[in-house]
Amino acid sequence: MIKGFIFDLDGVITDSAEQHYLAWKRLSDEMGWQFDRKINERLRGISRMASLKIITDHNNVQADEDTMQQWATQKNNYYVAALDDVGPDDFLPGAKELLTHIKREGFKVALGSSSKNANKVLQQLKATHFFDAVADGHSVKNSKPAPDIFLHAAKALEVKPNQCLVFEDAKSGIDAAKAGGFYTVGIGPIERVGHADVRFDSMKEATLFEVKSHFKELF
Repeated sequence: MIKGFIFDLDGVITDSAEQHYLAWKRLSDEMGWQFDRKINERLRGISRMASLKIITDHNNVQADEDTMQQWATQKNNYYVAALDDVGPDDFLPGAKELLTHIKREGFKVALGSSSKNANKVLQQLKATHFFDAVADGHSVKNSKPAPDIFLHAAKALEVKPNQCLVFEDAKSGIDAAKAGGFYTVGIGPIERVGHADVRFDSMKEATLFEVKSHFKELF
């Protein structure tokens, strides 16, 4: 029996992927690193430090931990500044409607995002009231594809993993949810989230009716 819903943030509730890309691009340009949208696609759903490691490895750059942290902080400063432009109109189509229907039916809802800026984004969206719990980059040590962030969210909701649906747009997120024993809903192309239990091209298609129809034995 499904009792809880856990949502990733970027690419599911809203899409600040462009702000992330521009922040990484700005840092890379300043450092003289090669960085493009193809590399950026590999960063989807993983932590800031893991993303930076991918970029530095691609550019054969080696640095000590303090320097890496300085670079990651600089990127985050660029990203946070861009978040000031995010507002209530920046829900992805269908996301706000799904959250509204889920809350109306009395399900528990959590956010499960690797972002350390998740609370700021929810505040900018004016979406904090939809969520009973928030698990973010500050909540656990191991980020996706480790299942820790979703396990933390489920514990906060006081539900078991097999009583939750996890909505994700990244391969690492689906992998994390499956590793934790959750049911998974992939949002996006088959080549990225085709291994989810159920997949929709976009959140607009993922209505509560459609979700229930795909998991009818669990509702």
